[in-house]
Amino acid sequence: MQQNKKKILVFIDWFLPGYKAGGPITSVVNIIENLKDFFEFYVVTSDTDYLETEPYKDIKSDEWINFSDNLFVFYFSKQKLSKQNITTLIKGLNFDIAYINGIYSYFFSILPLLVVKKMKKKIIISARGMLSEHAFSRKSLKKKVFLLYAKIKGFYKNVKFHATNYDEKTDILKITGNSNISVIPNLPRKIENITDFNKIKKENQLNLVSIARISQEKNTKYTFEILAQIKDFKINFDLFGSINDEVYWNECKKIIDNLPQNIQVSYFQAIESAKVIETFRKYHFSFMPSLGENFGHSILESFSAGTPVITSNNTPWKNLEEKNIGWDIDLNNKAKFIDVINKCVKMSSEDYNKMSKNCFIFASEFVKKQDLIEKTKKLFDE
Repeated sequence: MQQNKKKILVFIDWFLPGYKAGGPITSVVNIIENLKDFFEFYVVTSDTDYLETEPYKDIKSDEWINFSDNLFVFYFSKQKLSKQNITTLIKGLNFDIAYINGIYSYFFSILPLLVVKKMKKKIIISARGMLSEHAFSRKSLKKKVFLLYAKIKGFYKNVKFHATNYDEKTDILKITGNSNISVIPNLPRKIENITDFNKIKKENQLNLVSIARISQEKNTKYTFEILAQIKDFKINFDLFGSINDEVYWNECKKIIDNLPQNIQVSYFQAIESAKVIETFRKYHFSFMPSLGENFGHSILESFSAGTPVITSNNTPWKNLEEKNIGWDIDLNNKAKFIDVINKCVKMSSEDYNKMSKNCFIFASEFVKKQDLIEKTKKLFDE
């Protein structure tokens, strides 16, 4: 343990004990858990989970809380969340670096950026996939107008960006014009060892799962369009996730209502982060043909559970079929998705459990890349 640790001021719309916003919370939590022996983290966030109206229980709002070792959290209530209070909080804290997660949130992205820039302190921005092409599928015009204004006003001059892959780096450079970008994949959750890979997989039956937001970006409706083409086999498909667009979910339900009787779909609320991997273990395959991911925590967590993945080729997880851990398929090739689902239905228990073991081995080797921790530490040390 070193003395006089650097203080990292973190801004993010949602944080623990929240979990309904998914990947961004997981990304920040994993950074803090892996690096809090080296830095002190001060997280500024809201006191209400994603899409919820009631504040967290047993959490004190509008004051600094010592959440755990070297981690302090300030939960803003809706009543106290204002430009003046955010500005006062920032100026009243002696910190070294601001780490801003996201692009479009006024109170947790834009305002902190402008206030900290005036203080001439170091700023790192993690776009969290918000500058990728698929992120413009919603509120496109509003986002583009803001980004043009931000570029003209020089919001992103003299700041560093944290990209989690080279595609995201390209997006950031194209949109902001800022070339000061560090490419460091997200730190994964630590993986618990699995010794038993003998899941029951009966031929001509299949249990699919999706643990992700129900949204256009996650391409939820596409999953039902694919399943509608499977006529001869029994498939159970369970979805766990927040619904952030009721109109889109209603479009999904229209397809679900007309699915053949052999396809059973069940929807459940989002689950806590700590329960994700144990939930994945209950299913044969994860099915999430996302429009795009800047990392895809859900995909790695599925591998960690020994659960192969059926996804699109718009994520960083490539060549899954070659590795015998799943498939990454072009979304324009619906026939391939249908063929893969049919193949999975017919798969024997022996072949399935080989895939399952490969998934766990792949995830374990990915997590063992300790240079990820060193690279992330260097991001804040430079």
